[in-house]
Amino acid sequence: QVQLVESGGGLVQAGGSLRLSCAASGRTFSTYVMGWFRQATGQEREFVAAFRRTDGAIRYADLVKGRFTISRKYTKNMVYLQMNSMNPENTAVYYCAATDRVVMDWRKFPNYNYWGQGTQATVSS
Repeated sequence: QVQLVESGGGLVQAGGSLRLSCAASGRTFSTYVMGWFRQATGQEREFVAAFRRTDGAIRYADLVKGRFTISRKYTKNMVYLQMNSMNPENTAVYYCAATDRVVMDWRKFPNYNYWGQGTQATVSS
């Protein structure tokens, strides 16, 4: 079992930045991919970014490339999402997610079996 807790959400003006944190506990060594999804009001949950633990390979959604950065600290079992140049379209609940299954498509949320409670990020114009 893996437990994930997000933090760092809040209110930011357009063009500003937020840094989200995800604290992982439990059998973190068993995870294959860890990353971030987001879900705006009335929208489906969508992929943001993720990394593979074995080699550190990273994948980003096209929409956030160049603006968002995912990173991790293994010693603290922490995963981060640095969000720069934010705009109102980035307003959403951001979820930390992980899977202990070997999956080919990191973008599909059904492939993840561990989820945090989410943290709200709101971007004002």
